Amino acid sequence: MKYTYIIAGMTCGGCKASVEKYLIEIADVTNVFIDLKEGEAIITMNTHIATTELQKVLPEKFKITKKVEHKKVTIADTSFVSLEEEKSKLTQLKPLFIIIFYITTVSILLNYKEWFLGEFMLDFMGLFYIVFSFFKMLDLNGFEMSFSMYDPIAKKVPFYGKIYPFIETLLGLMFLMRFQIDIALIATLIILGLTTIGVYKALFKKELIRCACLGTALKLPMTEATFIENIIMILMAVLMLLNIF
Repeated sequence: MKYTYIIAGMTCGGCKASVEKYLIEIADVTNVFIDLKEGEAIITMNTHIATTELQKVLPEKFKITKKVEHKKVTIADTSFVSLEEEKSKLTQLKPLFIIIFYITTVSILLNYKEWFLGEFMLDFMGLFYIVFSFFKMLDLNGFEMSFSMYDPIAKKVPFYGKIYPFIETLLGLMFLMRFQIDIALIATLIILGLTTIGVYKALFKKELIRCACLGTALKLPMTEATFIENIIMILMAVLMLLNIF
């Protein structure tokens, strides 16, 4: 069961992370999605929990109330709503598409004089890790909370979410510097492989959670695009390993 609430008092990424932390620890709460801009929280529960019980776990500065839906969607509105949701999703994913475009373009420019697919893939993977880790580091606490919503390791080991951006930075440098490439490729398969499993499960369950691939600075929904970008990196790693071994 999913319920939407209005939460007053959230002013920054730290507030968002704090609210998520307290709410997700409640028994029977399985998922919490916070929209900081709208001041809303979508909470998934096994059984209904009274608003007063939710308020008890939050610090005094935060006030939570049940959101009242004023408009019901009729059958005649269904196609229109679906179209609007799809348009909204593409609009939200625009930053991701632009970043991937720039990474691809730079990787091509670095190798166009003496083109070799392997060198292009190494540069792409290196730039991918560096750029994506940069956005994660803008709000480490917020990223940690969002990442723990779907990554199998981060769910069980919270500290993993704190060091993950630094792991990405290290892997990016290894690819760009051509240092211990085989180790970086194997690490990519393991790390992104596990994350992709978590992404797939979230998509399969149709959970309304935020993608943490670009941290919390850019509000990206969890969509098939997240799954595809991980698969691309994994396929590149496999191709490079086959070439090495």
